Amino acid sequence: MRFDVLTLFPEIFTGYLGESLLNKAIDKRLVEAHVHNLRDWANDKHNRVDDRPFGGGPGMVIRAQPVVEAIEQIQPRGNKPGRLILLSPQGKTLNQPLVEELSQQERLTMICGRYEGFDQRVIDLLQPEEISLGDFVLNGGEVAAMAIIDSVIRLIPGVLGDEQSAVDDSFSEGNRLLEFPQYTRPREYRGLNVPEVLLGGNHQEILAWRKQQSLEKTKMRRADLLDQHSDDAHENKR
Repeated sequence: MRFDVLTLFPEIFTGYLGESLLNKAIDKRLVEAHVHNLRDWANDKHNRVDDRPFGGGPGMVIRAQPVVEAIEQIQPRGNKPGRLILLSPQGKTLNQPLVEELSQQERLTMICGRYEGFDQRVIDLLQPEEISLGDFVLNGGEVAAMAIIDSVIRLIPGVLGDEQSAVDDSFSEGNRLLEFPQYTRPREYRGLNVPEVLLGGNHQEILAWRKQQSLEKTKMRRADLLDQHSDDAHENKR
């Protein structure tokens, strides 16, 4: 999969691209990541990409010209234009089903906002898909772009050591509820013991325990997921 990220602050991605699973995926050529500096498409001598909003108001707005022209030049650089995403608090909320959908794409091109956002003509001309991390505002779209990359690459075959991990995670395809508790050595730590069922080697009992723990944790912390899970199960039976 190829990721293209358009940003005013490309240096933010320097350390991120060189660490952990993403770096390994890039080394194995499972993933390509290209970061583009929006200022490279500025058309004045000061490399300005923002200006004051018409009608007044606080802050600055990113101009349409550099964004539109950047995307017009970036999209032809791959085999396909790819799915175009604008990171925005006004977009639809990122969740695991959407991550699974994005992971099926060959290419994602993401535009990171700053300041008071974009000139509306960026959206009118490019028609990007707007995605948000949730009902809060970040200083810019770079963290949101990293969140999309991080969540998507886990679903690319060969990135994780054990692909079943991505299936059983909270909200994931094999478990739309919260994940069950996990334990490792030692068996006892500060008076807390690993549940005996996990030590007995009976895989059916372990599976039943984990399912029950998942249901109880979800009921306690995210009861809304149980209703959604029930609706999905009912739909699948039809």
